[in-house]
Amino acid sequence: MGYFWLALTLATLPAGAQQIRRDIDYRLIPQPQTVASGERVEVIEFFFYACPYCNDLSPHIERWRAKKPADVVFRRVPVVRHDSWAPLAKTYFTLETMGEAERLHAAVYRSYHVDDLYMSQDKVIAEWAGKHGLDAEKFMSIYRSDETLKKVEMARKMTMDYDIQGTPSVVVDGKFLTSTSMTPSVQQVIPVIDSLIQLARQQRLEKSSGK
Repeated sequence: MGYFWLALTLATLPAGAQQIRRDIDYRLIPQPQTVASGERVEVIEFFFYACPYCNDLSPHIERWRAKKPADVVFRRVPVVRHDSWAPLAKTYFTLETMGEAERLHAAVYRSYHVDDLYMSQDKVIAEWAGKHGLDAEKFMSIYRSDETLKKVEMARKMTMDYDIQGTPSVVVDGKFLTSTSMTPSVQQVIPVIDSLIQLARQQRLEKSSGK
């Protein structure tokens, strides 16, 4: 199976990949985290809906996702650095539980940053859910559930475990972190991600060959 992914990797090297510099374009996470993606490289976007840079990066991430290599697994984790960040994390997890995260992820950003909605208030988010075709009562039931609170606490733990110091941050294969604070512009995070994926592939290959 490993040879299959290697052949796929060589056939799909991203054109935007570039030479990257440790502690300038990216940094190592102090304690590397275990990935659950098996032979595929894991990419996690750590985001916060209220963050303007996350809002700016989101469309670039979505375009990248549409063309990402088959040996790459992508997922999102809302950052919880303070208790005041929890309501927006609950919003994401509620949408995810309802199977609506893909449809409405960008809409949350737009409502917060363009429409100036205070999305952390229960009344506001309930009305928002109804206006976007969701059952508001069901949405709020999930939003307030113990299961959603557990997911928020897990996101809070991941924020600490992955040493997320700012948003947005993108972690590749549980060990390499880049962010908009490390690149000249928001969109230049994307070629750094591509290069980190290549670095992760190389390290996986060296590990499997015993080097």
